[in-house]
Amino acid sequence: MSMEADIFRLRGISAPRAKTSLKARSRRGAKALAEALLPTSLVAWREPGTRRGQGGAGRVALTFDDGPTELTRDYLAVLERYGVRASFFLVGELCARHPELVLAIQRAGHEIAGHGYTHRRFTNLGPRALVDELERTRALLPGEAGKRRVVRPPHGSVSLTSTVTAASAGYTTVLWSYDSNDWATHRADEVAATFAEHPVDPGEIILFHEGQTWTLDALPRVIERLRQAGHELTTTGDLLGR
Repeated sequence: MSMEADIFRLRGISAPRAKTSLKARSRRGAKALAEALLPTSLVAWREPGTRRGQGGAGRVALTFDDGPTELTRDYLAVLERYGVRASFFLVGELCARHPELVLAIQRAGHEIAGHGYTHRRFTNLGPRALVDELERTRALLPGEAGKRRVVRPPHGSVSLTSTVTAASAGYTTVLWSYDSNDWATHRADEVAATFAEHPVDPGEIILFHEGQTWTLDALPRVIERLRQAGHELTTTGDLLGR
């Protein structure tokens, strides 16, 4: 099985999904409420002190889920070309198969964090199973002394139980405030168009995925647009003050 097939299996999809739905709008409403009430030590969507719609330029974080994949080195090459540091949320079982790619991400100076070991939804796991997923992945990733760990739940699925369990194990749950929609298409121009149609605000954590040629092809255009808007591109750790 190819690495691309691996990651689509992990995501539980075989084709692009619909971009919007009533259920998705309901989730956005719940997210807005949770974002207003929950402390950033428990779960974070964006840089503390920033808000959607504020306009202007500032720091934003590029994040990539579901790696490492056969395209990881190509993603790293684009980021190196533009002098950009980003955050990579990696799947433990893929790291176990490809430790050389984890090392390549680290050597390139990017932030590395976990994305579950098996890419199962954290909301479907009991506390013991969730901590096992976190720790099995943690053992495969380089650590940073003195810094609190962050984790991104597969599919962005969270609950109060999962976030508290992660926090008790020493992790802050990091989601995103800006979706590139690269999971909903196979076309680079549609990914790039998302950023033209919906301006990025300061403090945004931007969601991308690894292992997709269309995301890779769109990335230079996205980076150039963000820089033209005056944004500084950084990692989630920098945004969250880790």
